[in-house]
Amino acid sequence: MTIHVCGEGLVDLVPVAPGSLNDHTPALGGGPFNVAIAAARLGADVEFQSRLSTDGFGQELVGRLKSEGVTTTHLQRGDEPTTLAVTTIHEDGSASYNFYIEGTADRLVEPHLVPADIACFGTVSLALEPGASRYAQLLKDFAAQGTLVALDPNIRPFYATQEHREFLADLLPHVTVLKLSDEEVEFLGTDLISQVPVVVITRGGEGLSVQAGDTALQVPAAKVTVADTIGAGDTIMAALLTQIDERGLDATALSELGAAEWKEILSFAAAAAGITVSRKGANPPRREEVESAL
Repeated sequence: MTIHVCGEGLVDLVPVAPGSLNDHTPALGGGPFNVAIAAARLGADVEFQSRLSTDGFGQELVGRLKSEGVTTTHLQRGDEPTTLAVTTIHEDGSASYNFYIEGTADRLVEPHLVPADIACFGTVSLALEPGASRYAQLLKDFAAQGTLVALDPNIRPFYATQEHREFLADLLPHVTVLKLSDEEVEFLGTDLISQVPVVVITRGGEGLSVQAGDTALQVPAAKVTVADTIGAGDTIMAALLTQIDERGLDATALSELGAAEWKEILSFAAAAAGITVSRKGANPPRREEVESAL
């Protein structure tokens, strides 16, 4: 099976110390980019579809994808600049971001429908036009051809708007797996969320929960010392998709999955995220690390 990840790759400028305005270190990132890398490290067959710059940052992004074994056959390039996200690390290790997005390469993507068992979308790429509408149509086209669609809206302050909520609401009938934080549950509202067959909610230090058909359960977070939370949610999404992929589950089978299997899947995701938050930046674990942690 193939996991096809669609969305932005960007560069995070991460401060060396919490609260520092100086000494920012470039780190490769973007939610979809992180998901693709994490899923590949966990052993999945992954393809990444996006538009990346031909500038130095873009070259680094493409090089990383290839070195991690992510297929880039449908990756587009452009001479527009790379999107930048300036990161603030707070005292508790949590991260917030300010984005530099005008005229950047990723928002000019012209994506294509390809064969895939699982397709994943999310984050900034669904908020910046014209790419956002193009990705939205691709998401619907994937669902129409029978591909299992996963979505992580990953709401940031600059697109936490009623307009974006309506944009996402139009996508949800085509989504099988929706990953949200507590805050995103409030943003979308339970009426919208309830139409998605599988909803996984990340609860920070309290762990993960899932609502799928008649199954509802929660698993605790891994007990680790948190360096920062960059990439934690992306690792969780990658781990979920890798587990779904390995088990050969389609949308129907996923909604009928029992509590015991969901506990295994969520525990795997929690262990993977625990390793990511225990080290600086979006540095997801390899498969053997997660298996050792479990």
